[in-house]
Amino acid sequence: MHLFRKATPTLFPAGGRFASAGRVEAAPFGRSEAGGPEVSSFTLDNGLDVVVVPDHRAPVVTHMIWYRNGSADDPLGRSGIAHFLEHLMFKGTEKHPVGAFSKAVSGLGGQENAFTSYDYTAYFQRVARDNLDTMMAFEADRMTGLVLEDAVVAPERDVVLEERRMRVETDPSAQLSEAMAASLFVHHPYGIPIIGWMHEIEELNRNHALDYYKRFYTPENAILVVAGDVTPDEVRRLAEATYGRVAPQGARPVRVRPREPEPKALRRLAVADPKVEQPTLQRLYLTPSCITARDGGCHDLELLAEVLGGGSTSYLYRKLVMESGLAVNAGAWYMGSAIDDTRFSVYAIPAEGVSLEKLEAEVDRVLRRAPSEALNAEAIERAKTRLVAETVYSSDSQSSLARIYGSALAIGETIEEVRRWPADIEGVTRERLATASERWLTPSRSVTGYLVKASDPDAPMAIAAE
Repeated sequence: MHLFRKATPTLFPAGGRFASAGRVEAAPFGRSEAGGPEVSSFTLDNGLDVVVVPDHRAPVVTHMIWYRNGSADDPLGRSGIAHFLEHLMFKGTEKHPVGAFSKAVSGLGGQENAFTSYDYTAYFQRVARDNLDTMMAFEADRMTGLVLEDAVVAPERDVVLEERRMRVETDPSAQLSEAMAASLFVHHPYGIPIIGWMHEIEELNRNHALDYYKRFYTPENAILVVAGDVTPDEVRRLAEATYGRVAPQGARPVRVRPREPEPKALRRLAVADPKVEQPTLQRLYLTPSCITARDGGCHDLELLAEVLGGGSTSYLYRKLVMESGLAVNAGAWYMGSAIDDTRFSVYAIPAEGVSLEKLEAEVDRVLRRAPSEALNAEAIERAKTRLVAETVYSSDSQSSLARIYGSALAIGETIEEVRRWPADIEGVTRERLATASERWLTPSRSVTGYLVKASDPDAPMAIAAE
């Protein structure tokens, strides 16, 4: 995942923390077209992939361990187990009791975090460079030494259940997002929320967590990314002394996922709730991802999202907000960073007194005209400039660099593809954008959602047909 792409949804652990392809190349890579650092990579004997991103501006390092598993790898009927295990990874090992790792990070003046997404789970710390070996030792121990007792598992499950209540059960917009994803992905696990369904979280137990842990938390299924004031040689030395002692489990786990069938029918749904403060129109289209569109189609969709809906100079904003006045905001985004087919979104917020039905009709009209009206040379060049500029800004952040490379490798991209991204975006033509719009932004590939305020959420609601 590149941070200048639309970010993949992630869930962060609750509590005192901040709320598949082959091995990576074993050679240094030059500076990227966006002015990024030299990146080196190698693989330990136990199969752990290691990426080093030098940044010598301050004596600080960001240490991240990425596992090639996410919520889309949850066993059927156990949704939320990847995220639940992420919580449990902070509950102590045979060597270090619960809280010891976090206390060590805090005592060193560092920061830590962890998150679960559809395709990966990651843990990271940001500390002074002299403490890198300490972080590696703790994280390597946590890769195999996790100790789970029912006394900690049950309370942590209650924490996750409360997290779902707060984030979803009381939030109509989150409920709409879940419903739309479930409708867009009728067969693929991307339609299941990362946090899991409430009734399945309630059934998760210690054995489920340990089974999942033993399957995925292995060195050959992990990627270590170290960004900061380090050299490849010292990272290799420290990694071999810590992670290198972890015994491999054999072949990397195979991710078995159903393929989403080709969509044939447009779908519509609505969430009506008294808590809704601002009605919203949302639209999702099923599209290829950066992995399923290896022919460069994802770059077309990334740039198309920027041209159509990337800020106040975009086509949708200009047409719906500035010219017609039917909306107070409008935009588009594309979630290209995914292993399997993914989503392209268009959204609009109606102006006072404008119905969602009227706004939707105008959105459809504007989108139909996009290939002929939106894709002029000036708009395309402006969008390219914005996207590449965001690359440069992201590359200026040490933690962002670590995330850019870690998330890309975790879904099966290569270091070379990350480096080449700016040039790939620059190479997208108007003809390719028009083809992408006409091919992928079609009604049969879409789910349209209405978020509306209603005094009675149980009352029947009609959604206008197209």
